[in-house]
Amino acid sequence: MKQLFSIGILALSSTRLLAQDKKTDSIIPYSFHFQQTLVTQWHPDFQAKYSGPNSFLTHEKGATSITSTIYAGIRPLKNLELYINPELAGGEGLSHATGIAGFPNGETFRVGNPKPTIYLARAYGVYTLPLTSHVEEDEDDINNVAGTTPTHYLRFIGGKYCLADFFDQNVYSHDPRTQFMNWSLMSNAAWDYPADVRGYTMALTVQYRRDNWQVQAATSLEPTTANGPTLNYHYGKSNGEVVEVTHTHTLNKHEGNVRVMAFINQAPMGNYNEAVKAAVDTPDITGVRKDGRTKYGFAINIDQEITKDGGAFLKASWNDGHNETWAYTEIDRSISAGWLQNGQCWHRAQDNAGIALVVNGLSKDHRNYLAAGGSGFMVGDGQLNYTPEMIAEVFYQCNITRLHIALSPDYQFVLHPAYNSDRGPVNIVGIRTRVAF
Repeated sequence: MKQLFSIGILALSSTRLLAQDKKTDSIIPYSFHFQQTLVTQWHPDFQAKYSGPNSFLTHEKGATSITSTIYAGIRPLKNLELYINPELAGGEGLSHATGIAGFPNGETFRVGNPKPTIYLARAYGVYTLPLTSHVEEDEDDINNVAGTTPTHYLRFIGGKYCLADFFDQNVYSHDPRTQFMNWSLMSNAAWDYPADVRGYTMALTVQYRRDNWQVQAATSLEPTTANGPTLNYHYGKSNGEVVEVTHTHTLNKHEGNVRVMAFINQAPMGNYNEAVKAAVDTPDITGVRKDGRTKYGFAINIDQEITKDGGAFLKASWNDGHNETWAYTEIDRSISAGWLQNGQCWHRAQDNAGIALVVNGLSKDHRNYLAAGGSGFMVGDGQLNYTPEMIAEVFYQCNITRLHIALSPDYQFVLHPAYNSDRGPVNIVGIRTRVAF
């Protein structure tokens, strides 16, 4: 903790230096930020007719997770940016981050060891090729060095990062450190986006922007095994491709975005139907893995400002669901909607409050596999009385601006955890504490 405190003081000092330099109207060629987020969650006991290897526990103590991240960036050339993000993560989620497909803590990784560990989260470069002389001011932010950005450009992003850093963005529902915490609300949940167990991959992204239109595509590495910690560098046999089109518009002087995505992943996945047919007793997806298996799908993502201090979002996603989930979470269909409200109308402009609803579902092949007793890396009750998983989340983020601290009480109601009407419902309460400089 002393090391983390020292890092925070260094980050604060750097931020003050940035502010002082900005007074001279000079462009700062570097950026330095720090965040630390703690999430503690607990749930009362609930009813379950049976439990399996990956069931959400009916009785358990609370669980706490922690992440600390340094965001360092530099612009050595006018159109070139370099970023590096060392990160520390520790603690654990409720029920070891299993038992609910739309897991309630987006800060928790599916890592068995709760001991705090330091690792390299991101290390990547960004090169922007201007296609016009018209530019917009770009303020200093997390992984964003202050400067200018052309309104028409071709951009290349390569290295280690999370695909969700650039794809499937949403103004009101994307960041579990400041917005909704449920996994189903971080990204379009049926997008099984390529990543290691901590959420990062090696990728190349190409973006083309012209005014209020953007088209981007990425190719990236998959993990060696489902939910695995290491990436598979046999690119020809294991990779993920995604393409997204974004249109920014204005309705009644309020800005909004519409994003449409298509993706296809290739990895040595197991097939649900084959696992059921091959089973003598309990089907095992790991026993029927084979090179060349694919998973494809589509998603739409909409955010729209409705008032000067509030806006709504809608997301819907689908994948074919024939082969096993490989990287994100066991959701084959998902739809979510919600509202994020700034506290300006009750004289707390630095605060935010949100409410959202989610419905998650499985493909027929996937549900048959679970009903036969199979398990994935997130869910598996040993049996399945299938019903879509439904989640409601409400939170309030209270920002203490001068101290750069935010406290966020959070409540989530989970009906049919892991798609099973024989278990639950579950009431989950939590508190998120975030410090950022």
